[in-house]
Amino acid sequence: MAYYVTTPIYYVNAAPHLGHAYTTIGADILARHMRQRGEDVFFLTGTDEHGEPVAQAAEKLGVTPKELADKNAERFLALGPRLNTTNDFFIRTSDPRHKRRVQDVMQRIHDNGYTYKDQYEGLYCPRCADFKTGQEIGPGDTCPIHKIPLEHQSEENWFFKLSAFQEKLEALYADRPGFVAPTSRYNEALSFIKSGLNDVSLSRSKLTWGVEVPWDEGHVFYVWFDALLNYYTALSFAREGEDLTERFWPAFHILGKDILKFHAVFWPAMLMAADLELPEGLFIHGFLLMKDESGAEHKMSKSLGNVLDPFEVIDRFGTDALRFYCAREVTFGQDGGVSVSGFAERYTSELANDYGNLASRATNMVARYCDGAAPTVELDPELGKDFDGLLDEVKGLLDKAELTQALDRIWQRVRRLNRYVEETTPWALAKDEAQTERLHMVLRSLAEGLRVVTVLLVPYIPEATEKALAALGTPETALDTAVYGGHPGGQPVVKVAPLFPKPE
Repeated sequence: MAYYVTTPIYYVNAAPHLGHAYTTIGADILARHMRQRGEDVFFLTGTDEHGEPVAQAAEKLGVTPKELADKNAERFLALGPRLNTTNDFFIRTSDPRHKRRVQDVMQRIHDNGYTYKDQYEGLYCPRCADFKTGQEIGPGDTCPIHKIPLEHQSEENWFFKLSAFQEKLEALYADRPGFVAPTSRYNEALSFIKSGLNDVSLSRSKLTWGVEVPWDEGHVFYVWFDALLNYYTALSFAREGEDLTERFWPAFHILGKDILKFHAVFWPAMLMAADLELPEGLFIHGFLLMKDESGAEHKMSKSLGNVLDPFEVIDRFGTDALRFYCAREVTFGQDGGVSVSGFAERYTSELANDYGNLASRATNMVARYCDGAAPTVELDPELGKDFDGLLDEVKGLLDKAELTQALDRIWQRVRRLNRYVEETTPWALAKDEAQTERLHMVLRSLAEGLRVVTVLLVPYIPEATEKALAALGTPETALDTAVYGGHPGGQPVVKVAPLFPKPE
C-alpha cells in the first residue's frame, strides 16, 4: 500500500528555525513508522521560492531573488540531514520542471472556465503574501499574525472562481469529517467556508518573480497557487525518467495552522477545478511559542525575530533529543511553549534516565548474569499484560497523526519496565543460586520489553534505538515484531554505551 506524506514547502525569505524543524520531524516520524509497516512510502519536503516577500527581501540585500532563493534553499537542504530525516525528494519551486507542471494544471483550470480577469482592491500582508478578508484583519488594519499594517493595493488580476466551490466544499466536509484534523481545525476551516467564499486573486501583474501565466504573459501566478501545486507536480519528476503520480497521489499533508485557509479551502477547490483527486487528509499542528521579556507567549516566527536555532540545539543535545522533544513537549496539533531549559529537563529526566538508563541496566545485567545471551526461558506473563494491545494502539494513533499521544503510550511502558527492574531486583536474585530460574525469566522479560518499546521508538529517536537494538542482538525494526514475545530469545547481548550522555 502506498503512503505519501508532505510538509509544507518553506519560504526562503529567511533561514530555517525550530518551527520548520518541528513540522519536518513530525512528517518524518510518520514516514518512518509507515516504512516499518512495510508500506510503499514517499516523503516530500522543499522550499517555496516565488512571490513578493522573496523579491522584497532580495531587494533589501542588494541581490536577485534567485540568488536569495539559492542561498536560503541550501540552508533548508542542510536542515534535513541534521534532523536525520528520510525525505525522498526536496522540491524547489524555482525548478523549471515544477513551473511547467504548474502551467499545465493552471491552464486546465482556465480551460474548465474557473478564471476571469477583473480589478482587485484590498488589504494585503506582504509577509503572508495574502489579501485579507474582513474576519482576518486585526485592530487598526493590521495583520494578526505578523503585527504589521496591511497595505491597500489595487491592480488588474486574474481571479479564481473559489465561490463556485461553496457547495462542493461544504459537501466534502460533511462527507469526510476526518479530512482535516484535529477537530478544532476542521471546525475552523468549515466555518470559513460557511461564512461565504469570495473569488480570489490568481495572478499579479506588478511582479516578475514567479511562474508566468501561460494565457497572459504579462502576469505571474499569485505565489500560493504556484506553491500549493508542489505536492502534485513533484511526483512527475522526483525520480529521473519515472512519473510517480499514479503510484502515490493523493497526499497526506502535515502543516501549521497559519496556512490552514490555503490548504483546507483553496487547495481542494483548485484540485476540483482541475479534475484531480483530493488529498488523503490534512493534519494541522499548532505553534511553538516563545516567551518574550514580559512573559507573554508569541508564535515563533522569522519576522518577529524570536526563533530558536535547531542547529544550536542539535549541537548541544543531539538530533534524537530534538526529535523527541518536538514530539513530546507540545501535543502535536496544539500550541505550546518551548524553551532551552525545557530541552535540558526532558533530556535528563526522560531520555537519559528513563530510557537510556533502562537500556544500559538491562543489557548490562543480561550480559553479566546470563553469559552474554538473552535466556530462552518463559516470559513473565504479568509484565506481558502491560504490553497487551500496545502495537495496535500506537498504530491507531499514528494513523491519525497523533504523534504525542502515541509516544506517551510507548513511554508509559518505558516507565513500567523501570518499575519492573525495581520490583524484581535482578542484582539480588543473582546472589542466590536458588533464584537462577527466576532471574533468567526476569531478565528475558526485561530484554523483551525493552526490545518492544525500542522498535516502537525507532521513528522518534532513530540513532539511539539502532544502538539499543544492536546491543540487544535484535536489529530487526519491522513493526509487526513489536509485540511482547515476538522474539524467541537466545541472541547475544552486550552492554550498550550510554545512549544519552551528559551534554557538553
